[in-house]
Amino acid sequence: QVQLVESGGDLVQPGGSLRLSCAASGSIFSISTMAWYRQAPGKQRELVAAITSGGTTNYADSVKGRFTISSDNAKNTVYLQMNSLKPEDTAVYYCNVQARRSTYSYYHDYWGQGTQVTVSS
Repeated sequence: QVQLVESGGDLVQPGGSLRLSCAASGSIFSISTMAWYRQAPGKQRELVAAITSGGTTNYADSVKGRFTISSDNAKNTVYLQMNSLKPEDTAVYYCNVQARRSTYSYYHDYWGQGTQVTVSS
């Protein structure tokens, strides 16, 4: 099995910064993509940012220029640096990893438990 442990969520004032971390562990042979999603109350879960094992990144338009995703492949860890935070960034942030457990298996989606980010004065 694959486990994801997230950390870094907090209450922050508008304009502030936070850094989220997500470490994947367990039976991991390789990871293709690591990503952050978020879900605000009453809204659908949405992709915030993603990074491939080769370093290619993708961002939601709403966070471009403010958020930066990065990864440490040796540690199977993904980070999300969030700057210039806005109240509309308030949500539960979920880590997602596409990983396979052997060279013969398919990639599967794994999810973290979520970490709350609240942007409020």
